Amino acid sequence: MSIMSIEKIVEQALQDGYLTPAMEAEVGRICDSASELSIEEYMALDRLMGSLLTGEVVAVPRKQFINVMEELVLTEAISRIAEIEVTSESSLDVGDVAAYALNRLPPLYATTEEGANYQRQRAKAELQELIAQQVGEAIARNLDRPNDDRTPVGTKNTGNEVLRQVSTLLQAYAPHFEQKSE
Repeated sequence: MSIMSIEKIVEQALQDGYLTPAMEAEVGRICDSASELSIEEYMALDRLMGSLLTGEVVAVPRKQFINVMEELVLTEAISRIAEIEVTSESSLDVGDVAAYALNRLPPLYATTEEGANYQRQRAKAELQELIAQQVGEAIARNLDRPNDDRTPVGTKNTGNEVLRQVSTLLQAYAPHFEQKSE
């Protein structure tokens, strides 16, 4: 979203009937960065609050759906990368591997837990081989890629770093994920 004024954001929200997370974030950014808001900005915020309270404008939640494929790819990538990193000096970024594979796999969106369970079962029955193949290809490409300017030469992800990456990705992609103890 381009930088907009509070007044323009409120005008857009009133016109559309909803306030997106990006619009909300921009209003927050403006309020946080401004040393003082103008009378017009206060009036616009007051108008927005009133319209949110009456239901004239609806705040859209950040995430109303999940792509089940993301969690399936992450699970596959994490286990494959862990095997590689234990047996070699190679270091792989879970995010890079997952993104590569996800760009080559169909999304499986769901809006309810029942829908997510259906998508998981469907994927395991019909797409597990394709998921494994794409994650394998992503790993091969990442192993063949020379160190680039994103990672300083000679650094290696420690187990803690991989765990941090995985935790961050799981929080973003699977907020209700619970680790199962074996």
